[in-house]
Amino acid sequence: MTDEEKRELFSSLIHKISPVTPVTPVTPVTHPVKHPVKHPDDNPDKALQIVCELLKEEVPHYDWVGFYLTDPNAERELVLGPFAGAPTEHVRIPFGHGICGQAAERKQTFIVPDVAAETNYLSCSPTVKSEIVLPILKAGEVLGELDIDSHTIDAFSEKDRAFLLKVCYAATRLLQRSLKARKTP
Repeated sequence: MTDEEKRELFSSLIHKISPVTPVTPVTPVTHPVKHPVKHPDDNPDKALQIVCELLKEEVPHYDWVGFYLTDPNAERELVLGPFAGAPTEHVRIPFGHGICGQAAERKQTFIVPDVAAETNYLSCSPTVKSEIVLPILKAGEVLGELDIDSHTIDAFSEKDRAFLLKVCYAATRLLQRSLKARKTP
C-alpha cells in the first residue's frame, strides 16, 4: 500500500472510528460518512472491540489488532483486552517483556519491520512478520496499548503511526472506563 493510499484510507477510517468513542472526533468531518458506526451502548470493551474489528477489516495489512490494558490489580503487567484476529496465548505480558512489554516499559511506540530480527519478540504466530505497538498514556501513566501485527514484512510506516496515534487518543477514555470496571476493591 502506498503512502497516498494509506492517507486516503486512514482519513475515511477515522470518521468511522470517531462515533464509537466518547470524545469529540479527532479530525473535523468535511464530508459525509457513508456507513457511520453507532456508539455501542455504554460498554467500553464493546466499543474497543468495534475499533479492533474496523481496523482489521478495513486495513489490508492489519492482520491482528488488539488492546492490552495495564492490569489495575497487578503491578506492571499488561492483560489482553478486546482484539480481532486469531487467539493468542499471550494474555498477560509483564512490562519489559516482548515488544508490547518494552513499549509499556519505555512509554514509546515501537515499529518492528521484521519480527524475526528481534531477540525479545514474543511470537504469536509464524505468519506474523511485522508489528507496531503504541502505548496509551494519561498523565504519564500507561493505561494500555494498541498492538497490531501484520503478515507482511515492513508493513508499517509513519502514516500508520500518525493515524494510530489518533485512534489511541480517541480510545483513551474507553481504556480508562474499562480499567475502572476491571479493578477489584
